Amino acid sequence: MPKTAETAERNLTMANEDYLEAIYRITMQSDLGEGIRSVDVADQLDVSKASVNKALATLKEAGYVEQTRYGRVTLTEEGKKYAAHVWRCHRMLRSFLVRDLGVEPETADSEACLMEHALSYDTQNRWLTYLEGQGITVEE
Repeated sequence: MPKTAETAERNLTMANEDYLEAIYRITMQSDLGEGIRSVDVADQLDVSKASVNKALATLKEAGYVEQTRYGRVTLTEEGKKYAAHVWRCHRMLRSFLVRDLGVEPETADSEACLMEHALSYDTQNRWLTYLEGQGITVEE
């Protein structure tokens, strides 16, 4: 049974969280209801399709994604919650770095990715709540 984002506490590696986040982002950008293709994930992350397939196996085993017989990938409800949290954290941290610290957007994006994985779920939520209280808006 999959763990919720609240109890996950890093049950996925940084790389697998990146795959989950990429699946979420591609899903949100597409109007397709039948799922996304693994090649789209490979393209977004600039990795091989074999790497995506290995990550998908882990994400399926953890209960975060499902894959149809024809290879289309969809997030489970738990996968959506987990990925949405990671993506929200990423965007909020990126906004903070750019807006308040003056970090160049490209640097802020890569550093926000590192930060989102290094913090506990509790710390992420506390920081997100603080940033929201400071008026930090989430940019797409």
